Amino acid sequence: MSVELFAGISVSDFPAGLAWYEKLFGGPPAFLPNEVEAVWEVAEHRFVYIEHRPAHAGHGLTTLFVEDLDARVAGIAERGLEPGKRETYENGVRKITYYDPDGNEIGLGGGPVE
Repeated sequence: MSVELFAGISVSDFPAGLAWYEKLFGGPPAFLPNEVEAVWEVAEHRFVYIEHRPAHAGHGLTTLFVEDLDARVAGIAERGLEPGKRETYENGVRKITYYDPDGNEIGLGGGPVE
């Protein structure tokens, strides 16, 4: 079964959201379908987009699992963003949580430290 994903996050200020997510994802969006949306391809056929929807901003919860969590977090830090929370679960899985300017939660998960 093939799975394609478009996960949306509402933002109240599109230019500020665009700048923040460019830092988080390490570059500009893959495409801009219109003047209120920006789309990043985070893996093949898997996309995260922001959309200017002020009434809905700040309630998003998104978690992405990545291969090299430490390298990803270090790259994001180099671009000026620091996590709001770091967790390690009983099974050793780690979650690093970032909060965008609206308070949307973007988590990065990965396996235990080797």
